Amino acid sequence: MDTRNSINESLVNKGHHAFRISEKRSHLRAFIAGCLRKFIPARSREGGTRSEAEEKVYSWIYTLAQADKDMVFEYVKSTERGLSFKEAERRLKEGGRNIPLDHTFPSWWQLWWNAFLHPFNIILVVMAVLSYLAADNANGSIMLILVLISVGLRFHQEYNSSRAAMQLSELLKSPVRVQRCAGRVIQTELVVQIDQRDIVPGDIVYFSPGDLFPGDVRLLTAKELVVSQSSLTGESGTMEKIANIREDRRTPLLELKNICFMGTSVVSGSGTGLVISTGSNTYMSTIFATLGKEKPPDAFEKGVLCASYALICIMVVVVPVIVLSDYHATHNLSESIIFGISVAVALTPQMLPLIVNTNLAKGAIAMARGRCIVKSLSSIQNMGAMDILCIDKTGTLTMDRVIVIHHLDSWGFPSERVLKFAFLNSYFKTELKGPIDDAILAYVYTNGYRFQSSKWRKIDEVPFDFIRRRMSVIVETDLNTILDDTCPGIETASCVITKGALEEVLNICTSIEQIDSGVTAALTPEDRSRVLQKSEELSNDGLRVLGVAIRKMKTKNISMSNYTAIESNMVFLGLISFFDPPKDSAKQALWQLAERGVKAKVLTGDSLSLAIKVCKEVGIRTTHVITGPDLEVLDHDEFHETIKRVTVLARLTPIQKLRVVQSLQKVGNHVVGFLGDGINDSLALDAADVGISVDSAASVAKNLADIILLEKDLNVLVSGVERGRLTYGNTMKYIKMSLVANISSVISLLIATLFLRFEPLTPRQLLTQNFLYNIGQIAIPWDKMEEGYAKSPQRWSSKELPIFMLWNGPVCSIFDVATFLFLWFYYGAYRVSASEFFHTAWFVEGLLMQALIIHMVRTEKIPFIQDMASWPVIFSTITVTAVGIIIPFTPVGKVMGLTYLPLSYYGFLVILFLGYFTLGQVVKRAYILTNRQWL
Repeated sequence: MDTRNSINESLVNKGHHAFRISEKRSHLRAFIAGCLRKFIPARSREGGTRSEAEEKVYSWIYTLAQADKDMVFEYVKSTERGLSFKEAERRLKEGGRNIPLDHTFPSWWQLWWNAFLHPFNIILVVMAVLSYLAADNANGSIMLILVLISVGLRFHQEYNSSRAAMQLSELLKSPVRVQRCAGRVIQTELVVQIDQRDIVPGDIVYFSPGDLFPGDVRLLTAKELVVSQSSLTGESGTMEKIANIREDRRTPLLELKNICFMGTSVVSGSGTGLVISTGSNTYMSTIFATLGKEKPPDAFEKGVLCASYALICIMVVVVPVIVLSDYHATHNLSESIIFGISVAVALTPQMLPLIVNTNLAKGAIAMARGRCIVKSLSSIQNMGAMDILCIDKTGTLTMDRVIVIHHLDSWGFPSERVLKFAFLNSYFKTELKGPIDDAILAYVYTNGYRFQSSKWRKIDEVPFDFIRRRMSVIVETDLNTILDDTCPGIETASCVITKGALEEVLNICTSIEQIDSGVTAALTPEDRSRVLQKSEELSNDGLRVLGVAIRKMKTKNISMSNYTAIESNMVFLGLISFFDPPKDSAKQALWQLAERGVKAKVLTGDSLSLAIKVCKEVGIRTTHVITGPDLEVLDHDEFHETIKRVTVLARLTPIQKLRVVQSLQKVGNHVVGFLGDGINDSLALDAADVGISVDSAASVAKNLADIILLEKDLNVLVSGVERGRLTYGNTMKYIKMSLVANISSVISLLIATLFLRFEPLTPRQLLTQNFLYNIGQIAIPWDKMEEGYAKSPQRWSSKELPIFMLWNGPVCSIFDVATFLFLWFYYGAYRVSASEFFHTAWFVEGLLMQALIIHMVRTEKIPFIQDMASWPVIFSTITVTAVGIIIPFTPVGKVMGLTYLPLSYYGFLVILFLGYFTLGQVVKRAYILTNRQWL
């Protein structure tokens, strides 16, 4: 006996100690993550493997589900009388409050610092400071304003996203009835109400209909207990729970009968349970543990980051060379340093934050007009890159309401009689009237049936409950009117009409109505088997099946105190089936998405047969399907291979939805969108590249989503995908043309500096040229894209940008060098005395070249001939070009050190730009043939 006690004590101490360590470590990890989460990308689980914390929770729950009640009390160090108030207080201090997510708000200055700490922002700030040192206050102020805009937008998004996880605690704010024991000498058992956040492991809780479970609970007693687990599974069904059983390890976790999980609710019945886990050690905490953590940067963010680092590297190499070369020619160190600062400013695409954010904001406004609200601007680009859309079926593909499909007799033939009694049952039902009853009434009224409900009178009803899973009404009618038609061979005018789950209805039937004569006969096993087989066929088609039965009775014999007697010895009439039909628009929308390269996968908590039925209706292939329990048994490689292949995944838990999304992202290298509206979708919404929800969704789902649809219609999403691709295209135009123009300009300046004995441009001229060029780029978000660009996903490639620059940058530099040679040999402008003329000619050529680069880069076609830009871009180009030509003739030009240029030079520029467009188009076609894309 001592040996057994020591073993039990060891097991208890081991389990409890492990959980205390796990909890302390989780707090430590949360603290470290809060300090460093912006600097270290979050790592998430892969494929079908569970994390260490999940394995501990699973093992703990299964251990207690398999143990008898005495061992359960020993495991959690409690007694059948409950915990004392002192012991509960001690455990609360040691383990912390019962909150599944212990996320805290970072201070505003932390959020602001994290938003600011980006290489591109630092580049702009450094350049702004250097501009102030160079006495260029205007340019420095512009760059600081751009930084403030970028940081402000990111700060706003970070603040909103950090609040999403906190919404989950709102689910559990309710008082809980707990049994505690009090007294120093004689312990007295008391049932008290306490805040669910003060519940600790070892507490004995009481629950009744409507209560939420405050933690993971091992049942002690249960009376007709039915629980809804929809918050965890997404399924609208319920589950019966039983206390006096010991579960098997092979039972799926959420199907354990003697365990109730935190966040689930009591539908009917009552009972008591022992709290085995609270807070971060519950099953719910393993589901939502990833919420509130920063997503790793997407491909676009990584690309911009790489571009920023590339610019820094080019500055580090090129600017010192230019400074030294200029100092060698001018022997004026201060002027050379100022010139180097100006070159660095010219190298930086200063308008990138403004152009990107303006582009995204314009896309968000356009999507809002299409009933699509954008919460996170960066998600618009991800919409354009999305090539997999995961959909939670209910209410998205379907109408979220049921309709009657069949009303069949026991042999499977259509029967108006079955429909009639189903109608009377629904018509006179008053308690818990639901969608099924509405569907029956609507079907009867819209199809012109006349069942003369006014000839019937309701006596009473036996309400529905989740144990019997059926409901009955007792009605009577006039013997001289329709009794013979309804209840042939009976002398009384009263009937019990029962409708409910087929097996439950069959269980109370002893007779069945014959199809040919209308008389009743004994219900044989063969009859029962035939009816169940027909029901299975209908269920396999995705239909919900109910049974209908009647019993004739005398009114004077009715005793409502005995439900069992009323619902007995009944005559089985037949079946009635229902279906949640797909939306008319769903099939067209999915076809349009497929045309645009977006494949759909259905991830649902509903049954496989129902999911297959809906998918067939809307055109989603169902040749490869799987369920959540089948996924659980796959190893790592099989899991990823299966996810790649299947299109329909049913009976999924929230964690499984998360792993499917992560597998598609990491192993499949897809940009994944997830459309869901329930608490059970929160994990997948948070992990997806684009989280999409609807305005009627749960608050947690809406807070975590990047995009909110104001209508449950996939057509809204189609327009959003197109808008995302157009926004991405215009953003890429700016990034590519600005990098090509800026880098080629700096290389040309370096070449000129190496050969001239003076600066190719003064700092003031260089900054003015750069400013005018940047002003001309503001119109890019209003440009149009070529037809067909939005027909395929547009995704950032980290290798594409350097290759694009290597192909197209030298083209600009070639013509800059050609201008340099023309000025050197034709005008002899290599002498110091001709520096003013050289400055003016180089200034005009450089500004016009950068303005025309926009039109060369923005289209695959021949600019101005095969494709014209939008009028805002044309207008900005004409304006910048006119200013560049006119400014030397103005007083501003005199102040800047510019002079008049001869007409012959403008003639040369016409020939130069014709040559640029010709060679540029040749290089463009060669690049497209080699790399299969342009933007």
